[in-house]
Amino acid sequence: MLPDLDSLALFVKAAELHSLTRAADAQSMGLAAASRRISLLEHRLKCTLFDRSHKGVTLTPAGKTLLHHATQLLIQLNQMQVDLEEHEQGRRRAVRIQVNTSAMAQYVPSDLASFTAANPDIRLTVKERWSKQIVEALLLGETDVGVINPGGSIEGLECHPYRSDHLTVVLPPHHPLAAFDELWFDQVLDYPLVGLEHATSLMDLLAAQAGLAQKALKLRVEMQSFEAVSRMIEAGMGIGVLPKVAAQAYLHGMNLQTRALKDEWAKRQMLVCTARGREKSEQVDRLMQALLLAAQGADKVREP
Repeated sequence: MLPDLDSLALFVKAAELHSLTRAADAQSMGLAAASRRISLLEHRLKCTLFDRSHKGVTLTPAGKTLLHHATQLLIQLNQMQVDLEEHEQGRRRAVRIQVNTSAMAQYVPSDLASFTAANPDIRLTVKERWSKQIVEALLLGETDVGVINPGGSIEGLECHPYRSDHLTVVLPPHHPLAAFDELWFDQVLDYPLVGLEHATSLMDLLAAQAGLAQKALKLRVEMQSFEAVSRMIEAGMGIGVLPKVAAQAYLHGMNLQTRALKDEWAKRQMLVCTARGREKSEQVDRLMQALLLAAQGADKVREP
């Protein structure tokens, strides 16, 4: 038999407060009743959850495992209640979208703003994630729509071309490579780099191309955002490779320059994706269509 929710909530509160007495007060129940609930929970799960002392309670290894699952379960139940309340009040549920850093820094905010203006009845929840995380979230049903730069497997997803970006080299004006109007990545590999975390699709791409060039990727510093990468380059920690539009946005006011990469792979196609085989709501379909139409409109503007 599964544990009841009230006992799980009491357990989580006791773990947070390191005290069953304070947890019982927070849950508006007596200490004896709270103690019995935890004892029944331990009996049902056949493991000890807390080490008890006069100083309070601390989690056992089993307790730490339960805390992770119980916390996630309570969060999901809270979200379920919010979603159901929206139905009761006549509102439509939110559409969840996760966007990779490149797309968030370049195109998605304006596209979502246009969509919201045209669809005020649809609420969006937007999260910025790395592409690999977005693929996993789509497969697990944790998001409805994802915008990614493909780099790994997209098996199980239904994907459509969204927008494209072109990678560019970011460097100080006095750098030796600043003498060139355009650059090959092979030239870039001769110098120390400032990059993003290794789990990103961009860094996976650069590492793969360095391998094909049979050169080492001289990654000196790893940062978590394009802006942080740019500031490290400005400080003299190396040069970097960023999407062109994002670089132009972050370089305002910085003493940095950009040079386009001539390599064919430097032009990347972004994808907007949903999980294959999972039923899509009308709201999700409307968002997908809006994003794809926005991308088509941008392509027509770029045509000569």
